[in-house]
Amino acid sequence: MTFQTPMTTVRDEAERDCPPPVLLAGYLDSLSLIERLHRLLLDVIKDEFERTAVLDINPVQALLLFNIGENEVTAGELKSRGYYQGSNVSYNLKKLVEAGYMHHQRSEVDRRSVRVRLTSKGRRMRDAVAELFCRQARGMEARGALDLARIEEMNRTLRRMEHTWSEQIRYIY
Repeated sequence: MTFQTPMTTVRDEAERDCPPPVLLAGYLDSLSLIERLHRLLLDVIKDEFERTAVLDINPVQALLLFNIGENEVTAGELKSRGYYQGSNVSYNLKKLVEAGYMHHQRSEVDRRSVRVRLTSKGRRMRDAVAELFCRQARGMEARGALDLARIEEMNRTLRRMEHTWSEQIRYIY
């Protein structure tokens, strides 16, 4: 008679539910790449800021400006769109307002809610980030790292993953 601990049983059940090892390895590799690419994107923005002597904003805040664009939004809307995590949004929005990149205004209807939009300084920074992304895309295309067919297939795959994870989370809560 063999004695099984609860962890052994759980592990055995998980292994039975796993896809073929080659598929699982590819999936885990994709997860690792997504995580590393996000960190590298932040490093690319940071390097650009160091090169151009931008010292009053960090890469996460620059992405916030880029994603807000011409919209007027609340912190809650940014979180619900899945761009940013809870307290980080509030902290970064506060810093962007203090640095003059964003206007903020309390909602007339719900005084707890604050709407934000870019100032002219914020729009200039958003444009600088957009130009950086254009240069990066041109460079990747020139090196053969990007082409329209590859990027479309990659985006379809990533959207399917996003949809699956969103559905999973929706059913948890």
